[in-house]
Amino acid sequence: MPVLSQPIVIKAVVPECKSRFVIAAVPLLISLLASVPVMAASLPQDSRRPGGIAVVPVSADTTRATLNGDQVALVQAGQQRYAIVGIPLKQPVGRVTFQTNQGPQSFAITPYPYTVQRITLKDSSKVDPNAAQLARYKVEAREQAAAFRIFSDGPADFFPAFRVPTAGTLTGSFGSRRIFNGQPRNPHSGLDIAAPQGQVVMAPAAGTVVATGDYFFNGQTVMIDHGKGVVSMLCHLSRIDVQKGQRLQIGQPIGLVGKTGRATGPHLHWTLSLNDARVDPKLVLGSR
Repeated sequence: MPVLSQPIVIKAVVPECKSRFVIAAVPLLISLLASVPVMAASLPQDSRRPGGIAVVPVSADTTRATLNGDQVALVQAGQQRYAIVGIPLKQPVGRVTFQTNQGPQSFAITPYPYTVQRITLKDSSKVDPNAAQLARYKVEAREQAAAFRIFSDGPADFFPAFRVPTAGTLTGSFGSRRIFNGQPRNPHSGLDIAAPQGQVVMAPAAGTVVATGDYFFNGQTVMIDHGKGVVSMLCHLSRIDVQKGQRLQIGQPIGLVGKTGRATGPHLHWTLSLNDARVDPKLVLGSR
């Protein structure tokens, strides 16, 4: 498992299972306690960078907003209405304009110093798939892309309360440029949490299971629609305990940590998407 030079320990309340895990406190500890959910009407952290989230005040009459054709979540917090805009990782630095029924609005994107991760895989097929594996991947990628584009309705003050889906050490940071066996690949679009094989993985927020599968790169995977274009993908599981269409509550077990798919050790990969843009999950957990 690739490890950052300064690993960060993440805490969560994990239901007891066959491999119970206790994490010791270390410097650079981030106590993301799952027992203290965010209020439903609270807002994610505003971080206007590629892979970040822009929390933009909009007029009270704003009923629809889109970025690059994808619908954006609108939230009422107190007397103010906000657009919660997911910013794609490939978004160039500079001004970004999104559309609303009240006219266009814009905000500035600033650079962010993402890290570089060099990873060695023994299974070279996970770096250079053959024709059959590529064909399989393309089918799976279309299924996942369709799930990320889902936009289901929710109340006006809606933004999900999030918890850490499992406890462990952060070994793969969001946005890092990844080099597999010396070959550059796309930036890392989620968080990797190293944890024991078989540890319970929980729904990071309430929602509906919109896809499950055993995918070539992601292994056993669960995708959850949290509403208004907010979607989680949890990968590399050793077991899936939910099914498509199932309604979940925050903290409900969905499966077990594993190392299926493209993985060098047991860990959970968590991707978070807003308006079909992959964003840093730490921004909805209150981590600074």
